[in-house]
Amino acid sequence: MNKIRILSIFGTRPEAIKMCPLVLELRKREQIEPLVCVTGQHREMLDQVLEAFAVRPDFDLDIMKQQQTLTDVTSRAMQGLEQVFAGQKPDMVLVHGDTTTAFAAALAAFYAKLPVGHVEAGLRSFDKYSPYPEEMNRKLISSLADIHFAPTEANAENLRREGVEKNVFITGNTAIDALKYTVDKEYSFTEPALRDIDFSRKLVVLTAHRRENYGAPMENIMDAVRRVARAHRDALFVYPVHLSPYVQETARRLLGSEENIRLVPPLGVIDMHNLMARAYMVMTDSGGLQEEAPALGKPVLVLRSETERPEAVAAGTVKVVGVTTADIVQNAELLLAGGEGYRAMARAVNPYGDGEACGRIADDLLYYFGRSGSPAPDFGKTHK
Repeated sequence: MNKIRILSIFGTRPEAIKMCPLVLELRKREQIEPLVCVTGQHREMLDQVLEAFAVRPDFDLDIMKQQQTLTDVTSRAMQGLEQVFAGQKPDMVLVHGDTTTAFAAALAAFYAKLPVGHVEAGLRSFDKYSPYPEEMNRKLISSLADIHFAPTEANAENLRREGVEKNVFITGNTAIDALKYTVDKEYSFTEPALRDIDFSRKLVVLTAHRRENYGAPMENIMDAVRRVARAHRDALFVYPVHLSPYVQETARRLLGSEENIRLVPPLGVIDMHNLMARAYMVMTDSGGLQEEAPALGKPVLVLRSETERPEAVAAGTVKVVGVTTADIVQNAELLLAGGEGYRAMARAVNPYGDGEACGRIADDLLYYFGRSGSPAPDFGKTHK
């Protein structure tokens, strides 16, 4: 019997962190021939993750160019993928989440009449422009996909409300699987700027980079962090600064002179995961960190006005604090004070799974193609 040819497509660092563990799992399945195509939507940051997981792409479109627009990414990815599809004729294309690469790959696969599997399906903020363009990317991918791997029951319910009833499988989030490969109690950091950190201090990990926060929201975030840092000289704030020129300039201007705020280069995935594992708390506008930090027992303050990951908010390990300086300061102060408020968030149950999502997805793919008698057990009702 011929192997099922599964082509996984991704192009950014966050996608790679969540897809590389799945690629490694697919390699274990004798009935599956896994292939990997990267678009290179991000370049250096993507390559760091591929190296960390020892995943070598079969195809690299290398589409990144300076000052690229969303239209550039979409059109260049689709043109490159058209050729890959024609040459490889995969049985299914796997895309992840909500990036422009994922949307372009799903649309290109639809044009080629290839089935699409959507990993991390069903997340919604219900705001067309926030996060932008991610919210519309994931909604459009849901319309194009043939099989949907929802991390949680709430994600599956979002799909049901939109009329997606068939082939929805609840798997957990592959971000949790990735931590099994990366976190090590004896880890030595590769980034020189992290090697002399005193981990006896309260370590606050900060990330802020989203487009919708550019302008006043980003200024507010950094002003708030500066105020909290000045009030808590015993704490150390570590900020891996995104490569965006706007974010770089704003961070240096507002935070660069503070004694207990350390601006460091973007971190490789293993450095970042191990930094969070040693942190006291996390402040972020990222999506992925809202999943990873709770799995490590770290409270998270979300520097956005909404989240497409409400499960962690409901569980109590994540709090959405918005982008107003006073609100950010107030909530950060409460956590840095310790006490029951901090302990409640730190011990809240992670809602994103048990680190076995990749195995469930591989089993569900075999079921979809009729190579298995039943789908993998999941965290809720499975829809066929």
